Amino acid sequence: QVQLVESGGGLVQPGGSLRLSCAASGITFSIYAMAWYRQAPGKQRELVASVTSGGSRNYVDSVKCRFTVSRDNAKNLVYLQMNSLKPEDTAVYYCKTERFGISYWGQGTQVTVST
Repeated sequence: QVQLVESGGGLVQPGGSLRLSCAASGITFSIYAMAWYRQAPGKQRELVASVTSGGSRNYVDSVKCRFTVSRDNAKNLVYLQMNSLKPEDTAVYYCKTERFGISYWGQGTQVTVST
């Protein structure tokens, strides 16, 4: 059974940093692309960043140069390093992967950027 578990969220002041982690189990982690999404209150869930099995990375424009997605295939972990955080980054952040056309999501971790 595929399971994704996020951690690392919390409350941070504007300009601060957080690192999110997503632990994957039940899949051959190294061969699947991984992605981070976020959903702010009253808004649709949006793709934030993704990393392919080969390590290619993509970001939504609003986080480029501030966020970095990475993966550790030996530990079945994917990370999202978030720097220079802004209040508009406040959201629940979700980890996602897809296998055989089925999407798998974690439970999400709350990130709040506020004074």
